[in-house]
Amino acid sequence: MEQTLRLKKNMEFKKVYDKGNSMANRLLVLFMMKNGEDFNRVGFSVSKKVGKSVVRNRVKRLMKESFRSVGPAAAKGYDLVFIARVNIKEASYSDVEKAMVHLLRKSKLLK
Repeated sequence: MEQTLRLKKNMEFKKVYDKGNSMANRLLVLFMMKNGEDFNRVGFSVSKKVGKSVVRNRVKRLMKESFRSVGPAAAKGYDLVFIARVNIKEASYSDVEKAMVHLLRKSKLLK
């Protein structure tokens, strides 16, 4: 994933949280906001409630890989923030990918 297409700074995340819309399912929460560009920027967040650092890093890798396979089909021009819920630590890659597709379809960003 290209570095310019990532949300990294705390202010970028806060802006999406404050001004964006949210949707959720059992494994993930999605915050989205239009960014006025012709590309998507994405950020991933995993809190310490999910587990220790090994678990959190595994969850982040699963979310990044799921978005890498699903992201090109999503509508362009949005800032997206995916937040992991506690149930995700037992989930497999296919479960995370299905949850991500579900949220993107629910938000009408995926055709």
